[in-house]
Amino acid sequence: MVDLSVRYAGLELKSPVIVSSSGLTGSVARIEKIAEAGAGAVVLKSLFEEQIRFEIGKMETGDGYPEAADYLATYAKENSVNTYLELISAAKKAVDIPVIASVNCFSSNDWVEFTAQMQEAGADAIELNIYYLANDRKKDPREYEMTYLNILEAVTKNVSIPVTVKLGMHFTNLTWMAEELFVRKASGIVLFNRFYAPDINTDDLTMSSAEVLSSPADIRNSLRWVGIISSEVEKLDIAASTGVHSGLGVVKQLLAGAEAVQVCSVLYRNGVDYLRDIVGEVKTWMEKKQFRDIEEFKGRMSYKNLADPAAYERAQFIKYFSKMH
Repeated sequence: MVDLSVRYAGLELKSPVIVSSSGLTGSVARIEKIAEAGAGAVVLKSLFEEQIRFEIGKMETGDGYPEAADYLATYAKENSVNTYLELISAAKKAVDIPVIASVNCFSSNDWVEFTAQMQEAGADAIELNIYYLANDRKKDPREYEMTYLNILEAVTKNVSIPVTVKLGMHFTNLTWMAEELFVRKASGIVLFNRFYAPDINTDDLTMSSAEVLSSPADIRNSLRWVGIISSEVEKLDIAASTGVHSGLGVVKQLLAGAEAVQVCSVLYRNGVDYLRDIVGEVKTWMEKKQFRDIEEFKGRMSYKNLADPAAYERAQFIKYFSKMH
């Protein structure tokens, strides 16, 4: 009998598979199905900083965008902070797996005090989903990086439960950022966030959204950095995200050094019950390889444990193809 339990960001999980923040985690009924299907934890649908600030009268949309104010008013009414706190409380009563609250944020201002209310409502941890488009050519890049660190510091001073940070991949030095987050008391990081991506409709010349869901091929981006950061910042827990569409995808991320793995897109495509297949495939692989628990193989294929760690470093095709005969 194999043991699938893991420890991530100070939380005890019965399996390494976490369902990430999405519409799938926005109701108690769905969260119950997620727990029954074998998830180790669930990250609730995000509460947005704009939503919190609008409720407390601190959100400014500008006179030129009345439709933005109308939208925020409607959204805040239907998705109030109290509604979110009630979701946390109800989810905790309904399931026996860790419930992680999620905040989409871009500053360290007035909204931070609400994280204490999330803790009081019963959240086991808080995941900070920080988004900030670095498009100001006059702004020093360090200012953007400090935004992440300042938000984390503000939140960790306000709560005692674990706080994790979900990162995008577009940093000059991801290992530096991971180290700085750890120093500032991050309990873990999630690699990677999937941001909205624009597309252009060439027929009617309008802007649209690019594909929202990930594909199995997207695992290559997170796999590389999980392998490197788990070796370079060893005390910082990592949850791998993006491109994990099977149990073997989970296994790959664990071999690279992740403590846990977040899934989402595959469940939109196949339904929440597909979690059973993912968890079952991990279990079957472990039994085949005769691993009793995840600690026996976690990190075995990380950057530091490879005979040729350059496999994680190769960034140019010529370096790869020059090795082929």
